[in-house]
Amino acid sequence: MAFPQRFMDELLSRNDIVDVISSYVHLKKRGRDYFGVCPFHNEKTGSFCVTPGKQLYHCFGCKHGGGTINFIMEIENLSYVDAVRFLAKRVNMEVPEDSSSHEESRQRQRILALNRDAARWFYQNLSRPEGAAAAEYLVKRRIQRKTAMNFGLGAAPNSWNSLMDAMTEKGYSKAELLAAGLIVKNDKGRFYDKFRGRLIFPVIDVRGDIVAFGGRVLDQSEPKYMNTTETIVYSKRRNLYGINLAKKTKRPNFILCEGNIDVITLHQAGFNNAVASMGTALTVEQTRILSRYTKELVLCYDNDAAGQMATQKNIDLLKDSEFTVRVLQLPRRLVNGEYVKQDVDDYIKFQGPAAFEAMLSGSENQLDYRMEAVAAKYNLTSADDRIAYAAEAGQLIASLQNAVEREVYAGRAAEKAGISKEAMMLDVERYRKRKKGQERQAMRKEAMNVRALHQPKERSIRYTDEPSAVAEEGVVQLLLTDSALAACCDGLRAEEFSAPWLGRIYQTLRDACREGRSMNLTLLAESCSPEEISHLAAVMQRPVALTRSEQALKDYIRVIQRAAEKRRGGEAADLLRAAADRAKEKKGYGGKRND
Repeated sequence: MAFPQRFMDELLSRNDIVDVISSYVHLKKRGRDYFGVCPFHNEKTGSFCVTPGKQLYHCFGCKHGGGTINFIMEIENLSYVDAVRFLAKRVNMEVPEDSSSHEESRQRQRILALNRDAARWFYQNLSRPEGAAAAEYLVKRRIQRKTAMNFGLGAAPNSWNSLMDAMTEKGYSKAELLAAGLIVKNDKGRFYDKFRGRLIFPVIDVRGDIVAFGGRVLDQSEPKYMNTTETIVYSKRRNLYGINLAKKTKRPNFILCEGNIDVITLHQAGFNNAVASMGTALTVEQTRILSRYTKELVLCYDNDAAGQMATQKNIDLLKDSEFTVRVLQLPRRLVNGEYVKQDVDDYIKFQGPAAFEAMLSGSENQLDYRMEAVAAKYNLTSADDRIAYAAEAGQLIASLQNAVEREVYAGRAAEKAGISKEAMMLDVERYRKRKKGQERQAMRKEAMNVRALHQPKERSIRYTDEPSAVAEEGVVQLLLTDSALAACCDGLRAEEFSAPWLGRIYQTLRDACREGRSMNLTLLAESCSPEEISHLAAVMQRPVALTRSEQALKDYIRVIQRAAEKRRGGEAADLLRAAADRAKEKKGYGGKRND
């Protein structure tokens, strides 16, 4: 293991799983367990369970699970080593170093330090002749110097190696610059700056670390925007532009915008709750970050086709989440007799912060937006289109859980379709009954498929021999529950497991017992994948009868060994058949030919 056993035992005893997870998820005690809304997928009813007695968590919805370290790895986007350091810092423990963990941490810290020095260099360029074009662009976009400083905006000179030279003079290697995504290597093996002749936007995470950069051209060249690729410190799916500043807001919601300039303009205008996803589509990982700071999101994308598509995608992603979702649709602006689209930046400049505040206060809830989007698809003066509109609107209204809401929206839809409210409500209830019937049928099908219930969710670790794998899970569960049972496993070998990953875990547990080390699900986080840990967490949630655990273990071993013997017999038969086939072929080729 990367860290001494004594250190890990103390670390986990000080970081009780309920205390750790409570800082991210609102938990309510129910019996011996705690339940809350899962931070790893969108849901409204809490299916996320924390079991303090076993020091593990498990979501019955998305099947995520594990121990304290796994939770921090997932929620904070950290490696195993950095998650251990995070927890140690939380309880003021000093982390012992070993060569492997120290090297991984050193690389991460070097990249973060390099990004910080690069950001400082980019920012300083705004006051130098080589950054004049970027400085002029900021003036043109009415971005004040104070705002530029708050966001750390900078300039990349139109040069092939200015940044590379500046950073190598500070002691950074080209390998580190390449790992940070700041330079590029061409087919001839030559290195050059990735960002050239661009306005630079540092990407700062919730911890205040500069993890990446974005760059915008200052002319009409392509690509218009360029961003850092995935690195050891940066994942596009797990970061939001402006989150480092927005997390301090006193406003009750967050405004989700399309671009970096929109975020900067809104903050400058007093809306310090604005953030942007790294691209137009929101990700589940980004919603986890947002859920720490707010439960209400206002979607404010451009009013063009791409913006409307992004709005709809985000609504679909958030429809079953704990978030209240509203949509702020920016009106088109009249220019030379034509109505043209405008983004947030345009609206603030031409209409002012007060007008935006008024729009923000009156923004639609997501269902109003979706109902209007459905109506816009049909010509409501046509009888056929009115019928089609009523059908689609009815299905949308049927998804509402609140009966009063269903009645209100059914009345509005009926008026648009030119039909009676009673007829609309009949359609809505018919769709609801059909949906409930489909859900019941799916539940019955799943309940009848006993084999599927034992299969891991992740395809890469699916079982080929379910009866043996269930017994293998039982052995692992018993050893994790009572390590003293390892003495009864002397006749069982890891090679006899039908699921190689369960065999590997079994061997890890046996080795730990032989060496006198304690072992639990949390400590397996270093050697197991998140998918393996999640499935094990589900296994550990199953009831176990400790009074007859020794007999249960013997029964499991018997099933595993019989299955292994059967597999060996099948393999032997296959080998004999293959040998016989080869002999027949040889005999056939060696015989006389009859021409």
